Amino acid sequence: MSDKQKIYFASDQHFGIPDFESSKLREKKFMSWLDEIKSDAKAIFLLGDLFDFWFEYKTVVPKGFVRVLGKIAELRDSGIPIYFFVGNHDLWMIDYFETELGIPVFHRPKEYEFEGKTFLIGHGDGLGPGDKGYKRMKKVFSHPLSKWFYRWLHPDIGVKLAQYLSTKNKLISGDEDIKFLGEDNEWLAQYAKRKLEQKHYDYFLFGHRHMPMEIKVGENSTYINTGDWISHFTYAVFDGKELALKTYQ
Repeated sequence: MSDKQKIYFASDQHFGIPDFESSKLREKKFMSWLDEIKSDAKAIFLLGDLFDFWFEYKTVVPKGFVRVLGKIAELRDSGIPIYFFVGNHDLWMIDYFETELGIPVFHRPKEYEFEGKTFLIGHGDGLGPGDKGYKRMKKVFSHPLSKWFYRWLHPDIGVKLAQYLSTKNKLISGDEDIKFLGEDNEWLAQYAKRKLEQKHYDYFLFGHRHMPMEIKVGENSTYINTGDWISHFTYAVFDGKELALKTYQ
């Protein structure tokens, strides 16, 4: 690798909750981390749920987050590639990041190869066995007709409604779901094992579970979850040889 030798991965910041002041403190911590890694970052991957709610109207985006967006724009303008994978809280993202910040946005897991190592990267929601209720709900939320109808709501109503659902509706966000299920039962680990039946990957990188974890899913394959920036403040970093989980102090 060049002097910019590390690739960073982070997810599930959920900026906007539980309130303005608490979110602002976490935003500052996240921006401090971005400032620290910009000296050696070859690329940065944001694996979804950067915001607890994001919906793009044609001419309106949610109020707030100006410091975070400004810091991301600063890093991108400095030449650091940044990639964004939408999560279940920002799945209504369309092209704002692409047109305003020059950041590509992906709605499905994507394959990459770095220094001879193969990665499958995504947010993680709706993958693996089970969770059929959420998968059905996601199809409804992401359907073009649903988005068209929702866009007709005034933003003051649409954003307020979505924020309520985001924090209250278990189908979208449930704290009781944030429990370690065991290495054999973690559904993203099961998803990784099934993918290995079709093709080899050295690493599977996802967020969504809000728990930092590292699970061997094959003889030479590892599933890593990047945790969150609500209670863990964790991220993953690839130094050209190994992928490791870190905690930002």
